[in-house]
Amino acid sequence: MSSCCSSFFAANQRQFSDAVARRDLTRYRGRGPDQTTRLLRDAILGAGHGKTVLDVGAGIGALSFELLAAGVERVTAVEAAPAYVAAARQEAGRRNVSDRLDVVHGDFVSVAGAVAQADVVTMDRVVCCYPSYQPLLEAAVRRSRRLLAFSYPRDRWYVRAAVGLQNMVRALFRNPFRGFVHSARAMDALLAQHGFVRIERRATLKWSADLYGRADAATTRTR
Repeated sequence: MSSCCSSFFAANQRQFSDAVARRDLTRYRGRGPDQTTRLLRDAILGAGHGKTVLDVGAGIGALSFELLAAGVERVTAVEAAPAYVAAARQEAGRRNVSDRLDVVHGDFVSVAGAVAQADVVTMDRVVCCYPSYQPLLEAAVRRSRRLLAFSYPRDRWYVRAAVGLQNMVRALFRNPFRGFVHSARAMDALLAQHGFVRIERRATLKWSADLYGRADAATTRTR
């Protein structure tokens, strides 16, 4: 494992601890999925979701469980934080979907080559965890047969200010985890280079949830 990957794992374990995983799982059980998760779920279902999903940076598996409940046949969930991996497996057992959900522990950029392709690749609030979006998106499009759905912080001054403040607080407490705001235009251009076009964009004040499809896969509509 490279020093970069080692740093990524250390930061993730510090940020996404057992306590955070328990909190997120309890909240999901009580309130359902977060807003960005709902936006991605609805966009995927509206486009015709396909039979298989690769959920990158799956966390406790909220989006995975939502899509499985909606009829997806099988999901592979890749997650770097051990606490989230344990929580996702626990919830899969509680929901009796362990036979349809394969949870893989690891940084997706490092393990992508060993993960099978899927009809849909999802990344809910994952791009913002990576200092460089290029290797993450490139690994994602190589694994997608049809659709790519991901959410990320909007490139707005107030979002950048909020993320910057959060990073300052983390630095004060010697927390190595950092959040990042990447250019939507730059990410769109990269995806276009790999043959993907934007089908739909849904947004909140802070987050954008985009659905992309392979240009040669089906007729698309841009919103």
